Amino acid sequence: MRPSVSAHALRLLSCALLASVLLALALLLPHAAQAGHGHKAADKRGILLVAFGTSVPEAVQAIDALKAEAEAAFPGVPVRLAYSSKIIRDKVARQGIVRPSPAQALADMAAEGFTQVAVQSLHAIPGREFSDITATAEAFQAMPKGIAHVSVGRPLLHSHEDIAKAAEVILAALPRHKKDEAVLLMGHGTDHPANAAYAALQLALWKRDKSVFIATVEGTPGLDEVLPELKRRGVRLAHLVPLMSVAGDHAMNDMAGADADSWASRLRAAGIASRAEMLGLGSRPAVAALWIDHLRDAVKQLPATRKAD
Repeated sequence: MRPSVSAHALRLLSCALLASVLLALALLLPHAAQAGHGHKAADKRGILLVAFGTSVPEAVQAIDALKAEAEAAFPGVPVRLAYSSKIIRDKVARQGIVRPSPAQALADMAAEGFTQVAVQSLHAIPGREFSDITATAEAFQAMPKGIAHVSVGRPLLHSHEDIAKAAEVILAALPRHKKDEAVLLMGHGTDHPANAAYAALQLALWKRDKSVFIATVEGTPGLDEVLPELKRRGVRLAHLVPLMSVAGDHAMNDMAGADADSWASRLRAAGIASRAEMLGLGSRPAVAALWIDHLRDAVKQLPATRKAD
């Protein structure tokens, strides 16, 4: 009987194989690290930011702002950007915009002679996308001619401490609301176990404000599970806010869209008015600062740089 292979193991294997192929192709090109005829070149440090991605031009500004924050925090260190979502990469490619995958971006950096790279996830939870980023980073570091040192910065809601900090700054950034109003945060959601981070954040928020709720588009809880509680409490107005790095397609359509199945329409059908705030977490300075703090931790994991022989 053939042993079964888990889907997670297959994903990790595919990440490693893809990284190997991309690196092999990239190393066919000459780069600075191959120069020197036996002399050890100086370490070259870089940063790779990995966002889920967006096809909404207005939402790209939030990702660009995070990149600018990283550049300001580490002056002189090149900062690159990758999209983890293949669907988004393909979609923007049809618009004439090229966004590399994490594996392609790391292969390009290896070909350019980078020896140390801090990879920072711009995701909210440590779900499947983050697992793939980690596997890809480990694959590049394990290769003889890969990148000598690759560290990975944790996403926004990774540890209990991260969740407590995020709850504090998110609450401070939310729109003011009256007694008969509520704030409804839209998370992406996933079938990955990391979806539990939303429940942990919900508890942390309720310790400070019982009128702030979290629902997800593709996970638990969904709007169906939150809507009865809003009605029970007599909520007359719900402020809709994306719990994502950008206010992209989900925020525009699933949250605030005009279709009958959007959150705004379903709330209206239940007798609850809504007011959408089209501002992602990456556009809120105090929240963006948490991702930059995680990047600082990732950079600290890299060894001290050495000079050329």
